[in-house]
Amino acid sequence: MINTRLSFNAAVIQMNSGFDFEKNLQQCSLLIKDAVKSGAALVVLPENFVMFSAMDFYELAMDSERQRYLFDFLGTLAKQYQIWLVAGTIPVVAPVKGKVFSTCRVFNPEGKLVNSYQKIHLFDVDVADDVKSYRESETIQAGNQSIVVDMNGARLGLAICYDLRFPELFRVMSQQGCDLIVLPSAFTYVTGEMHWEPLLRARAIENQCYVLAANQAGEHVGRKGNRRQTYGHSMIVDYQGKVLNVLPEGMGFVIAEINLQKQKQLRKAMPVLEHRKL
Repeated sequence: MINTRLSFNAAVIQMNSGFDFEKNLQQCSLLIKDAVKSGAALVVLPENFVMFSAMDFYELAMDSERQRYLFDFLGTLAKQYQIWLVAGTIPVVAPVKGKVFSTCRVFNPEGKLVNSYQKIHLFDVDVADDVKSYRESETIQAGNQSIVVDMNGARLGLAICYDLRFPELFRVMSQQGCDLIVLPSAFTYVTGEMHWEPLLRARAIENQCYVLAANQAGEHVGRKGNRRQTYGHSMIVDYQGKVLNVLPEGMGFVIAEINLQKQKQLRKAMPVLEHRKL
């Protein structure tokens, strides 16, 4: 078992997922392999890593055979490479007919699923890009519970994409003792260019937490030729808001050291979380 009590390396993976299930998994597998070769003990995949468009994402939830295959695939990768694997978002059938949960799943180095988080805040927004209108609530049901995972000594908070704009969720995870927060995302290019980095750094500073943000990047072409542009700039931000590593464009990954001892020292020297009045 990997000892994450003091320090370890973490990687966030940047993808350009489309509608081809097998191609997405192949891309994912190769990038995880490369991240592990670079020393990663924790690997984070982006939102919609296995299927990008809303309709394909929904249809995957209804395909029990591919769901089982995906579950085994992810567990096998985590066990093979002895890593903690945060599997971006996977569609899971919701109790409301016609809807799914956008679910982030965490696998331990034994290949076992240890916890899942269902995206709380849904992206129902008008954006000045070619898509113009995003309505996640048409196919996705919102979750209602914050999740923090005990990762063999490190406390890992889970959030997804649009959650980034809601600091109260991050504060709740902070109160649950999280040391680092992962954010699988598919941030649009327009909103990403304006707000991605400032929001990531703000959430890190406010909670004195590492933030590991894995984003989609580039142009995504759907089955019907529809196109969507995501921002990339996957990054790892430390507990003081410093960007440790970033990948502006293209597929790949970035890696950085997570040093829990230094983080603990800062929290002791500047105990802002203890100074809260409200």
